Amino acid sequence: MPVVFRYRAYRFFFYSNEGNPRESMHVHVRSPDGEAKFWLTPTVYLADSDGFDARILRELLNVVTAHKELIERTWNEHFS
Repeated sequence: MPVVFRYRAYRFFFYSNEGNPRESMHVHVRSPDGEAKFWLTPTVYLADSDGFDARILRELLNVVTAHKELIERTWNEHFS
């Protein structure tokens, strides 16, 4: 479960075994309060969430968008 980066109490990561065939590029976010999944293409958008309110989800969407290149680079390095 590679951690891409941390922001406040949130861990941004992906699972090494994401199904067969592998799902499209995305990132998971987890904290003690909940978790969410964001797709990265064609644009960054929320796939699903549990425990986070709308304000936190907007903040996380902005964080994922700001770090999209890092997430994509880490994904490609890990899965290549």
